[in-house]
Amino acid sequence: MQKLVPHLWYDKEAKEAAELYTSLFPDSKINNVTTIKNTPSGDADMVSFELWGQEFMSISAGPYFKFTPAISFIVNFDPLLFGGANKDKEAREKLDEVWNKLIDGGMALMPLDKYPFSERYGWLQDKYGLSWQLMLTDPMGEPRPPIIPSMLFVGDKCGKAGEAIQFYLSVFKNSKMGALHRYGPNQAPDKEGTVMFADFMLEDKWLSAMDSAHEHKFDFNEAVSLLINCNDQAEIDYFWEKMSAVPAAEQCGWIKDKYGVSWQINAADMNTMLTEGSPEQVDRVVKAFLPMKKFDLTKLKAAYEGK
Repeated sequence: MQKLVPHLWYDKEAKEAAELYTSLFPDSKINNVTTIKNTPSGDADMVSFELWGQEFMSISAGPYFKFTPAISFIVNFDPLLFGGANKDKEAREKLDEVWNKLIDGGMALMPLDKYPFSERYGWLQDKYGLSWQLMLTDPMGEPRPPIIPSMLFVGDKCGKAGEAIQFYLSVFKNSKMGALHRYGPNQAPDKEGTVMFADFMLEDKWLSAMDSAHEHKFDFNEAVSLLINCNDQAEIDYFWEKMSAVPAAEQCGWIKDKYGVSWQINAADMNTMLTEGSPEQVDRVVKAFLPMKKFDLTKLKAAYEGK
C-alpha cells in the first residue's frame, strides 16, 4: 500500500470512471469495489485502482464537489517507458490515443500541440470534469513517474506555491525537492520569482505545483484530495496536528490545510476492515467513523471486532 494516494470524489460515476482510466494506461487495474451502505449520501461505492502502477482511490458519494483544474494529473509519456524499436513514435501515438479517448465528452483547456516545454502537450477536462495534462517527455531529463498530481495556486493563493511546497516538505519526514523554475521579469501577469513549475516528493509520491496570476474562476476543493495511510494512532495525530487548518472542514478523517488543499488522514488498517470485512463488520465500522472528525483507531478496531 502506498503512503500517499490521490482520492477522487464523484457523484455516481466512480466505478465507471475507473473502468475508463484503467483501459487507457499500461499496468492498470481495478483492485477493489466496496459499497458502503447508509451513508449521508446513501449507498456509496468505494473504488481502489491502479494507473500505470500507481494507486488511486475514488468514491461515489453524491453531487457535493465538482472537479476543477486546481488539481490535475500530469501524464508523462516518456519514450523510455516504451519497449519498441521506435520509442518516440510509440510514446507520441499512445499520448494521442489517450487524448482522443479522454476528450470524448470533455473539453480542451490547452489544445494538443507543440509548446516551448514539450514537443507534444495538451491539457483537458474529461467528461467527468477531471483534468489531465498529457506531455511527451524529454527522455534525457531526470526520470519521473508516469502520473503526477499537480497543484495550481490561483487567486488569493497565487504566489504561495513555493511556501506550500516548503511546508509539505517539512511535514513529511521522507521528502525531497525536485525541479524548480521561477517566472522571469517579463512574464506578466505572473510576478517575477513566483513558481512557474516545481516538483517534489512526499513519501512515495511525486507531486508538482505552480502559481498562475491569470484569472481563474476555480480553487482547491474536496473533489480531489490526498489520502495519507497512517500506520498507527500516533501518526494520525501527527498529521492531523500539523496539517489541519480549517476546523469546519474536519469530518471523517478529512481536513483542509492552510492553502485550501484537502487531505484525508486515514488509518491504513481501516482500508483492510472496509475491503476484507463481512457486511456486518463493515456496517459497524461505518457507523463508528461517521460521527468522528479525527479517526480513533482503537474505537474503529473495537467496532470491527463487535466489541
